[in-house]
Amino acid sequence: MRLNRFLYLLVALFAFSSTAVLADDPLFAQHQNVVYAEVHGVGLVMDIFVPKGEKNGLAVVDVVSGAWHSDRGKIRDHMLTQTFHTLCRKGYVVFGVRPGSITKFSALEMRDHVNQGIRWVKDHAKEYGVDPERLGMMGASAGGHLACLTAMTASDGSEVDGKKPPFGDTRVKAVAVFFPPTDFLMFGDKPAGLHSEDRISKLTRRLVGIESTVEPGAEDVTKMLTQISPARLVTPKAPPLLLIHGDADPVVPLQQSEAMVEAYKKAGVPVELVIKKGGAHPWLTIHEEVKVLADWFDKQLAGK
Repeated sequence: MRLNRFLYLLVALFAFSSTAVLADDPLFAQHQNVVYAEVHGVGLVMDIFVPKGEKNGLAVVDVVSGAWHSDRGKIRDHMLTQTFHTLCRKGYVVFGVRPGSITKFSALEMRDHVNQGIRWVKDHAKEYGVDPERLGMMGASAGGHLACLTAMTASDGSEVDGKKPPFGDTRVKAVAVFFPPTDFLMFGDKPAGLHSEDRISKLTRRLVGIESTVEPGAEDVTKMLTQISPARLVTPKAPPLLLIHGDADPVVPLQQSEAMVEAYKKAGVPVELVIKKGGAHPWLTIHEEVKVLADWFDKQLAGK
């Protein structure tokens, strides 16, 4: 019993010291669990990373989600990729927005959470010394999907059919993502759907928010999958986009980023695709590509 108590205390002390180290990072001050919205009486939270050195007056919204789950472990994942360190070193304030998770919310609901996060950042831009008209947005995997989905369906704040958009102006200046799912109608080399028992179909049913006992018709399936597929929603109003994807990704095929590039080119919007040779999901040296992403934001947001 005493040994168990000792081990418990040791783990607790280690966890506390790890948190303290993160909070006392020489590059940034980390503000955890800042509530940016409320859904069904429950707060949605973000972590804010403020550079301790010189700021550049710009900010990046990092959509923190993996497999459409947004627990605190996903913040640690982004910490390991040096995302916050790399951006804060350049002077960016980073808002690590955590949308809801797939266990409770559909993809469209999670997109709305990201919209609310963007709105919060714009409303508090002066407080953090950043330009609300020059926001960058990023994400990886599911976070990349939600970042793209949000950007492709963003509102400029204008009324539509006499109704004001619920979150006002949610546009961002540029988007950069790692290995995002972008097309649920064609995932890899085969058409996707909702009726089969494979991994993608089961996941997609949850993303569109239908029960396992419901069998929608073909037209409804196409409509639902289109609504959550950024590659099917690109317009000339889309922001410039950077995609970074490994050619050996076993989870999200490279075809998903290629579909986004094709849609962007058809719309006449600037797009770049960086293909990591041998890159999986992710890869050990991904911090190198995070630097590429940060440099790209410099060009898009600061005109460097």
